[in-house]
Amino acid sequence: MSTTIAITPSSRAFSSDNMAGASPQIAQAVADAAAGQVLPYGNDPYTDSARRRLGEIFERDVDVFPVSTGSAANGLSLAALTPPWGSVLSHPESHINTDECGAPEFFTNGAKLVGVPGPDSKIDPDALQAAVRRRAGDVHSVQPSAVSISQATESGSVYTLEEIRRLSAIAKDAGLRVHMDGARFANALVHLGATPAEMTWKAGIDVLSFGATKNGAMTADAIISFAPALAAELAFRAKRAGQLASKMRFHTAQIDAYLTDGLWLRNARQANAMATRLGDGLKATPGAGLLATPQANILFCRLPQEVTEGLLAEGYAFYHDRWEPGIVRFVTAFSHSADDIDQLLDAVRRHTR
Repeated sequence: MSTTIAITPSSRAFSSDNMAGASPQIAQAVADAAAGQVLPYGNDPYTDSARRRLGEIFERDVDVFPVSTGSAANGLSLAALTPPWGSVLSHPESHINTDECGAPEFFTNGAKLVGVPGPDSKIDPDALQAAVRRRAGDVHSVQPSAVSISQATESGSVYTLEEIRRLSAIAKDAGLRVHMDGARFANALVHLGATPAEMTWKAGIDVLSFGATKNGAMTADAIISFAPALAAELAFRAKRAGQLASKMRFHTAQIDAYLTDGLWLRNARQANAMATRLGDGLKATPGAGLLATPQANILFCRLPQEVTEGLLAEGYAFYHDRWEPGIVRFVTAFSHSADDIDQLLDAVRRHTR
């Protein structure tokens, strides 16, 4: 019995940037890495080159642990920062809290995720100030141990550098470490016009989940630690979790190509620009209500039901009614073109009565 799998044309795929393929440069790098013999488990020139490039872009020595998924990066990072009796403070809408099937709790051996609210899916500093001290020292309660911020957030907003510095200062003052979920790290970076160093360790981040898969890579993300004391633990945790790849060169060849000649930044600028183009077009479309101006490559809007149904009938892929009736999410990718966005806007207008 055969099964037919429907493939959404890239021009109509807006459910997630994970729907996009890989940048040709990255695909070629993987093909090149397939030739010849090299030592396994990261003792190869591709991994050396990727680590060197990451040190250059972050302007310091960093400990790098390539992984195959963002969930592994987040879970292992938090496990190194949080004891089983600890808590991870994050926004209630954060990816670790809503979309990882308990992976952070699993990797930390039971640490508790505690939501800290704030507008635009960003942690409110005053709320965090209260959370980092809540029941500290009380043996009957989990102990605040780490803060995790998403950059960019699940709603497409971006923390400013000052916001990151303020949250990190609150955490550090209370003795907590700070993790950044950077699944869309490059998208946030180009929006701010900041350097990787400014958005991470210079702002108080201890460990970063560095995402590449959503922005042109195939199966490559990484844990980047700015705290040398965590290196040994992260290495053992990565191995124990099955994330020390024997043929690591296929992960790190992707990361190396991703960072070469600014490919990662060009891809992110393209994805962000397409979200901005879509947002501008929806603002001018009667019946379409933009919930917020996109800062990265995620856009939420309100569409009439007949428009949503019409788009779906034409083969457009996007999330709808997941948050509340009438709310639609579009995610743009590096592979989208201006023509793709204009065709989507034309379809919205055709179905608007």
